Amino acid sequence: MQENLPVIVIGAGPIGLATAAHLRERGQEVLVLEAGDSAGAAIAQWSHIKLFSPWRFNIDAAARRLLETRSEGYAGGWEAPRITKLPTGAELVSEYLQPLAAHPQLSPRIRYGHRVAKISRVLADGRGADKARTAHRDEAPFLVRTETPGGPVDLLGRAVVDASGTWNQPSPVGRAGIQAIGEAQAHERGLLICGLPDPLGADEQELAGKKLLVLGAGHSAANTVIALGRLQKKFPDTRILWGLRGAANPIRLYGGGAADQLPARGQLGTSLRRLVENGNVELLENVSVASMSAGEQLSVSLADGRELGVDRIIAATGFRPDLQMLSELRLDLDECVEAPRQLGPLIDPEFHSCGTVSAHGEKQLAHPEKNFYIVGMKSYGRAPTFLMATGYEQVRSIAAGLSGDADGAGRVELDLPETGVCSTDLGGSCDAPAASDTACGTEPAEAASCCTSPQPVSLGLATGTLHGNSEAAAQ
Repeated sequence: MQENLPVIVIGAGPIGLATAAHLRERGQEVLVLEAGDSAGAAIAQWSHIKLFSPWRFNIDAAARRLLETRSEGYAGGWEAPRITKLPTGAELVSEYLQPLAAHPQLSPRIRYGHRVAKISRVLADGRGADKARTAHRDEAPFLVRTETPGGPVDLLGRAVVDASGTWNQPSPVGRAGIQAIGEAQAHERGLLICGLPDPLGADEQELAGKKLLVLGAGHSAANTVIALGRLQKKFPDTRILWGLRGAANPIRLYGGGAADQLPARGQLGTSLRRLVENGNVELLENVSVASMSAGEQLSVSLADGRELGVDRIIAATGFRPDLQMLSELRLDLDECVEAPRQLGPLIDPEFHSCGTVSAHGEKQLAHPEKNFYIVGMKSYGRAPTFLMATGYEQVRSIAAGLSGDADGAGRVELDLPETGVCSTDLGGSCDAPAASDTACGTEPAEAASCCTSPQPVSLGLATGTLHGNSEAAAQ
């Protein structure tokens, strides 16, 4: 029964579609379940934002081979983008994900409008095998309950690869990792905005002329502050407050500037510093939100007794994985970052940026639940240092393992630039968006690392805002 079932992949984003491409290349049957109505639906919600990493690190190798090779029913014709260009979210979808999802090898195997609600196991005779059931568990097919426009649908698979990401699970703005009192109500009324708004486009009228509080110290917050700075030029009565949970450390906030080996990242810090020093943005330190309530304005109470009155809060406080859908599976998660246990210590942002993360694949991503894997952004749990190219290597290794190629699964292959294309101290994904007025016309330096078995590899200097800033590193 197992042999006739597909590998179920959750999510038709970059990592989910790459998983499908690798499995199809190895002749494995696959079924991709996407909650949205198109490939890259989550990315489409920040389509106006530009990435730091150029195209060469954003296209999976198996996906490229699929798109570039003519085959029966496929005439080819896909033209790869210029490898040194920094794509926007919209370009990532239109120039890569949509053509990939439309490929005849993948298109019939993708179901849109299928949101996964729960995953469990079911025995060959149809009886369920919840988390407490051990006998014959490893041979039992996975039962995947999906919510569709037509009602609930159950699907069976021989393996499950969860590439659903974390976009729809933002971290709360309240202190101590829980929602502030009144936070849910503020969100329901549209006074608390999560994600990456478009102040110069769709959200201009919503934000223009308002008093705005941006919370967060990551790339998402930085991009939002910079975009609001441009909005302020057009609507001078717009007020921008930038709230940090800790004290403001200029090195960590602004990075290496012109010394950064990634021009787009360096320009981001330079633009931020200019806005703050010119008084366009008011920087608030030690902002620990205790409660909020809506009146004529949104009244925000901080833990130290301060009171703020603002029109909108823009939350850029990161994301966390949705584990409720996995509650009937036997998982082994790191208690701190909620990543697979073997991966957790390798990516803990207290100690690592992606430039110091050890190479990892199928072995490090495995759980006690055989043939179940969490990959991509979700595999990093609450750690903000995920890099898209690393996700592609994760799923290459897993596809090899699910195809019976133990050597291929154990061999970790990485091709990343010396800079690591990321920044821990600014937070957010390592593929976090860059300021839209920056450009990178030069290809990053190459650094290849190939190992015969999983082991720590050097991806160049440790990244983060200290990288590229010798003075800061010396401190």
